[in-house]
Amino acid sequence: MQYEVVLPAAGSGKRMGAGQNKLFLYLLGKPILAHTLEVFERDDRCTGIWLAVKPEERAFIERMLVEYGITKVKGLPDGGAERQHSVHSCLKAMEQVSIVLVHDAARPFITHDIIAHLVESAHDYGAAIAGVRAKDTMKKVSNGIIEETVDRESLWMVQTPQAFRFELIVEAEDVAEKVGFLGTDEAMLMERLGHEVRIVESSYENVKITTQEDLVFGEAILHKRALEG
Repeated sequence: MQYEVVLPAAGSGKRMGAGQNKLFLYLLGKPILAHTLEVFERDDRCTGIWLAVKPEERAFIERMLVEYGITKVKGLPDGGAERQHSVHSCLKAMEQVSIVLVHDAARPFITHDIIAHLVESAHDYGAAIAGVRAKDTMKKVSNGIIEETVDRESLWMVQTPQAFRFELIVEAEDVAEKVGFLGTDEAMLMERLGHEVRIVESSYENVKITTQEDLVFGEAILHKRALEG
């Protein structure tokens, strides 16, 4: 089953403290963004990639696409001040498709198997997101004081990709824009409209490169996968 993917790539990388877009930092000699793009470039089910970018970074990214042989990018619309705005910018530029994925450009370790399960679930149910079960004991805290221990059996740590039928996510984004609502992720916009969102179990390796420590984890994952062949 085919899909297109949206990658918000207009972030600032403040938490990384890199002084530049963190997607341009290198992991084993290749930019983080290039690693992520290659996942979708190599997936036969992916028919198009959309990158929301800063206008001043567009030329640099276009050169990166050529350097790493990325051919599936269909558009590089301007990104917005928030991730939600960047996603909406891409959706407005797209033509009607069956399934659209939204993926953090700083998550270069997602696998084709997980993507396939997400696409299938979104096709069947309308919306699906990747996530992993909480491993640690979870506490609800207020003003530095523990109020209760939360049952972690019902808790998941949400990742991306998040997969949707195209018409549903467009509706959710349009409504959010109209009322001025800013969500934490696309699934939250769907939930506000009463749409059911399924979860697909992902991998703990599907980390988001956010801090300097994550760069170390990322290189370890790449080394591990290279040894596994």
